[in-house]
Amino acid sequence: MKKTYSFDELMNIIRCLRGKDGCPWDREQTHESLKSALIEEAYEAVEAINNKDNENLCEELGDVLLQVVMHAAIAEEMKEFAIEDVITAECNKMIHRHPHVFGDAVVSDAQSVLKNWDEIKSKEKNHKNTSESILSIPKALPANIRAEKVQKKAAKTGFDFESYEQVLDKVYEELDELKQAKEIGNMEDIEEEFGDLMFTVVNLSRFLHLNAENSLTNATNKFINRFVSVECLAEQEGKHLKEMSIEEMDALWGRIKR
Repeated sequence: MKKTYSFDELMNIIRCLRGKDGCPWDREQTHESLKSALIEEAYEAVEAINNKDNENLCEELGDVLLQVVMHAAIAEEMKEFAIEDVITAECNKMIHRHPHVFGDAVVSDAQSVLKNWDEIKSKEKNHKNTSESILSIPKALPANIRAEKVQKKAAKTGFDFESYEQVLDKVYEELDELKQAKEIGNMEDIEEEFGDLMFTVVNLSRFLHLNAENSLTNATNKFINRFVSVECLAEQEGKHLKEMSIEEMDALWGRIKR
């Protein structure tokens, strides 16, 4: 095998795999069948970044690139678009959205860049108002991320809480409404109120200058680490969690937490 390959060679490898004498699995793939793989590979790249694992990041970025190339090859076969169209469109977008680099615009800081980016993007999408901009946010985004994007766009019109305290009061209000719904017992109302509570908690994260998705991920990781430690500690003492009471497990949890 060669030591290095070019982008064009990668495209030709994929075309070969999808060709008449290529791989049966690769030939069967469609935009639809590859959706989950595209998301999974992106998350695996993020995991490598979180772990500061550059060697794995290099591999995972290759897997993300593979997904892009596969979709481009499928589109090429269907005569929808080619990889050159993907690259050209992205280059044009970068040039157009960076007038302070490729044009005469002047910016003072990163915030100015983001403001210009949003304005240019809105014009490109021909959004006539904030509602159209909000409706354009992809529904396939993780719920926390989508909620935050919606809230930020609404906030730009002034439709927002004034302080962290107001948001916190809203959290308590939504929690009370969830309790009331639970007491009544209607599952549709319970689900709705639970969703309202989660949406408000995402709002709280904005006012705390936190990323709700990252915060939940960190909390989940913390729980996993403590649970694993609790089980290890129990096994060291000759016990199994399934045979222990919740009080005994809580005692081990407290020891690990300390």
